[in-house]
Amino acid sequence: MTYSILLLLLAADPAAGPKHSAELVFPLHAQHNHAPGIAELPGGELFVTWYRGSGERSADDVAVYGSRKKPGAKEWSEAMLLADTPGFPDCNTCLAVDGQKRLWMFYPTILANSWESCLTNFKVASDYAGDASPKWEREGIIFLKPDDFGPEGQKKLDELLAPVQPILSERQKASFAAARTKLGERLYQRLGWQPRCKPTFLPSGRMLLPLYSDTFSISIMAITDDGGKTWQASKPLMGFGNIQPAVLRRSDGTLVAYMRENGPRQRVRVCESSDNGLTWGEVTNSDLPNPGSGLDGVRLASGKWLLVYNDTVRGRNKLAVSLSADEGRTWTSTRHLEDHATGSYHYPAVIQGADGTIHCVYSYFVEGGKSMKHAAFNQAWVEAGD
Repeated sequence: MTYSILLLLLAADPAAGPKHSAELVFPLHAQHNHAPGIAELPGGELFVTWYRGSGERSADDVAVYGSRKKPGAKEWSEAMLLADTPGFPDCNTCLAVDGQKRLWMFYPTILANSWESCLTNFKVASDYAGDASPKWEREGIIFLKPDDFGPEGQKKLDELLAPVQPILSERQKASFAAARTKLGERLYQRLGWQPRCKPTFLPSGRMLLPLYSDTFSISIMAITDDGGKTWQASKPLMGFGNIQPAVLRRSDGTLVAYMRENGPRQRVRVCESSDNGLTWGEVTNSDLPNPGSGLDGVRLASGKWLLVYNDTVRGRNKLAVSLSADEGRTWTSTRHLEDHATGSYHYPAVIQGADGTIHCVYSYFVEGGKSMKHAAFNQAWVEAGD
């Protein structure tokens, strides 16, 4: 038994007592800092990314930054610039380390200061030791060419709108009509897909990168079977309002996507795939509340699933962690990372480290400024409840 496996078994011990610690990745900052990703590098070092600038898609100074936390360190490193397309905003980040111990970073570049104009980039590094930025050995853009989903999307949209057509304003009718037209146009089907949550690696070696479109408020998967040399698009997850998927895999191979609700339903959206992410079933509503905010999940070494989300229907002042013992069919043992009258604590990214520690980093917005906050805890801490 190797030392790393022994550490994992000890950390995952159900008898272990609750453990929790938290700190800001950097002091409260005056600019907009948002949308983190997190990965644990071989050896236990934590690596966090986010974007920073004077705004979001409309601010051309927005760039991607990162920070490191060495094993045993109490503080994070100074923020380092990781990606900056001059004159264009670079936004949402996500990270992952693959089976070959390569670090992947994904983020979109916004071409025309609108979400629908973005292209998603990737960078890959095998050499990420030291204190500076990883040495990116390869980078590129993920070009997607989905099968024409216009007719299906238009039919689905018509069905959803039929009951409310009489009460829509003229402005709303015009907006939906424009969206309906765009659904049939190749440009909008292929442009505007951006990341939020980390990729899922399947036993076959396939990487499944969840993407979403603010043009249509739907999701899709970018799929590669050759380490990012080529990419294909899955069938879209066509629920309208369902964005920013986090994908978990059941023991029987079923993939489950949990998504932010970007509409009136106020519930986390759910969709399943039984063919390794190529096609997806009906998008349904879970029992979990959602105020229109991002979430993330991870399968723990114990076999339980963990989801981090804002468990409200309005506002992002509460950030909850819930556990599922039946692979996402029911959720129990909820505990809060944040629960305040004011502030926004949102867009979580969560992983489990090699020693069993659960690491969650999220956007931390309070009156004095903005930062990323990192929380480290174990399963027992969640199970102890508030």
